[in-house]
Formats: sequence, C-alpha cells, structure tokens
Amino acid sequence: MAQRNLKRARVGVSGDGEGAGPSVAARPRRHLRLPNYETVALMLQGGGALGAYQAGVFQGLYEAGIEPNWIAGISIGALNTAIIAGNPPERRVERLLQFWETICQPAFGAPLPAPIEHLLFNSSEAVRKAFTAAQAMSAIVEGQKGFFVPRFPPPLPTVSGPPQLASYYDTTPLKATLESLCDFDRINSGEIRVSVGAVNCGTGNFAYFDNTHTTLRPEHFIASGALPPGFAAVEIDGQFYWDGGLMSNTPLYEMLQSTPRRDTLAFQVDLWSAIGPVPDNLTDVQGRMKDIQYSSRTRLVTDMLQRSQRFRHVLREVLDRVPEDQRDDPWCKLAEDLSCSKRYNVIHLIYRHKEYEGHYKDFQFGLSTMREHWRSGLEDILRSLEQPDWLDMPENDAGFVTHDIHRDSR
Repeated sequence: MAQRNLKRARVGVSGDGEGAGPSVAARPRRHLRLPNYETVALMLQGGGALGAYQAGVFQGLYEAGIEPNWIAGISIGALNTAIIAGNPPERRVERLLQFWETICQPAFGAPLPAPIEHLLFNSSEAVRKAFTAAQAMSAIVEGQKGFFVPRFPPPLPTVSGPPQLASYYDTTPLKATLESLCDFDRINSGEIRVSVGAVNCGTGNFAYFDNTHTTLRPEHFIASGALPPGFAAVEIDGQFYWDGGLMSNTPLYEMLQSTPRRDTLAFQVDLWSAIGPVPDNLTDVQGRMKDIQYSSRTRLVTDMLQRSQRFRHVLREVLDRVPEDQRDDPWCKLAEDLSCSKRYNVIHLIYRHKEYEGHYKDFQFGLSTMREHWRSGLEDILRSLEQPDWLDMPENDAGFVTHDIHRDSR
C-alpha cells in the first residue's frame, strides 16, 4: 500500500478582494511514497481558459512530492507542459501562476481593479453570468495579454496569403511569453520526457513532438494550440500544423501505447466532461457540443486500452505456465512478443462545468474565473490523493485500473 502522509492543505485562493491568486509560498510539501512505478505521467488535455484547472492539479502533485517524469499536453495543456518542464521543480507552481495571471488580463486595456472584479464575480448568479460573458467578449475584441491579439486589418475570407496569416488573431505575443517563462534548454535536457500533439495541415496526420527525438522550440507548443480559424497554422521544418485537439484532445492513448511498456502511474487531466445535462436552449447547445467534441472520449479510450492490456497480461500469465522446452514454438514466440506483464494505474481528473459558465468558457479568461478553476483542480487532486490504495500497483488480472473522484463518489 502506498504510504500516506498527506494533510489536506488549505486551498490558497484569495477571497479578500485584493487580487491575490492561489497561494504558492510557505505551503509545506508532504511527500507520498509511491510504489516503484517506472513512469509517472501527467497528461494534459486542451481547453483554453479552463487550463488553470490543470495548474491546480499540478500544484497538488507538487505539494505531495509527486514529480512526473513524462508530461504530455495538447493545446493549452501543451502550454502548461512548457511552463512545468521549462522550470526547476521549486519554481514550477510560481511560474504557472505568473503565466495564468498574465494571459488572464486584457491585451491592451487595464484590467478592472481587483476589488471590483471580486465584487462582480461573487455577486448574484445573474450578475456573474453577465460579467463573465463580458470578459469573454473582451477576449474576442481585444485578445489576451501575452497570448493573442486581433489582426488589423482583419483578414478577408476569400483573399489568399501566407498560411501564417490565415487567422483572426496573431499569437506572436505567446512566443515572447514562453521564451520569458521557460528554459528550453531544460525542456530538451531529458530531465522530463515532454510530448505535445498537433495536426499536420497538409497531410491531416496527427504528430507528436517529443524531446526524445526532437529539439523542442516555442513553435512546437504554439502549434499544439493553434486552433483555426482563430489562430493560424505554425510552420515547423517546412510543414504547417494546427491544434492537436482537432483530431484527439487527450495524449493518454499515445502514452499507454508507448513501447517499451513500463509500469505506469498516469494522471490524466481533462477539461471537458463527456457527461452532462441535455441542453434546452441554443446557447447551451453550443457549450454541450464542445464538451462532447473535445472530451475525446477519454473514458472509451481508457476502457479499450484496459481490455487490450488485460489480454496481454493474461497471455503473459499463460506463457509462464508453458514448459521451457516448448518455448521455441513459433506460436509461443509470437505470444511472447504480444504479451505484457507491466501494470498501469490511471487517475482521471475532469473539470466539472459550473452553473454560471456559458459556451464561451474556454475563452473567458477572467482572473477570478482562473482562480476558481485553479482551486477546483487543487481540490480534486487533494481528494484523489487521500483515497486509500489509489496509488497502489494494480493487482487485478488486467494489470490496469482507473480512478475518478467524481465517478467513484457517485
């Protein structure tokens, strides 16, 4: 059984109206002793402004002394990946907060004074909905600081030009933000395996940029989040790439199918829930469509991989019962190649939609909303880490288990 030494920490999100964000200082680390997993993976889904939830999850992992040795991300998950992998362990939460507090400000105008924003966000449900909708409109009109700005003049739909300009927004500010907050020599050092997913515009094929075979640059991370038509394709080595979420918004499949297989503890952090209410108005229809489209059927993928791993695991057990003098049989050799005794533990964390959120929740970059998302992620990972036996190696016939604090608490 994994040794527990985790005391629930106060979720450090200020409610004093002075604009303080999640607490990143003077929070003691209480280490959990993990079984001997060969890989501890953090898998980060895409979801725009919802990505602060992932920062909260990472803060909880850091404070529990859990340091992933493989981080993979798509879209906003790729940007969080860059911040985490591009900084020393003791600075990662601080840098994440700096990144999110930067991109959650208007690109040009001054943000509202913190007490006023706090007052509006924590007012009645109707006021909060109107306020957050106005913030989403602000993102559309003027962009977000250090992230993206509108192109001026705006592109004409039928006028051709370079692919790098075929979008409504310019993400040049994001490159400067990543370069200021990330050490790309550290990202490419191999200290942590780093993978980010994108789609090749020309071939339609999915691509993973991985620091085990590619020298990663800001462009690789920006390409992973280049969702058209808002953001333009990014050129990398003569090819153009769009947001990986167009094809698959979760890197879990890539990690679980990786060879050689290894005993793995994976934290899969999703920003879209496939489960939700049936919408009864057109506005909610748009939001529910995004939930279904970008959830990428993570549960289905997990179930499929669990079945595959069960077959491999059972095959391994059967082979162990075959006498040594019969192992040269061609069928036994083929079975040897297909079998696997490695074990996988997937802890699933899924952001849950809030009542006040509209279909614009992925581009509503308000500071108060960001803190709410961050707090949700921190609360969910703390609850998950407190569950008995959840970090233990699987002992079932599949060698594969999944856990989800929301599913298991229903």
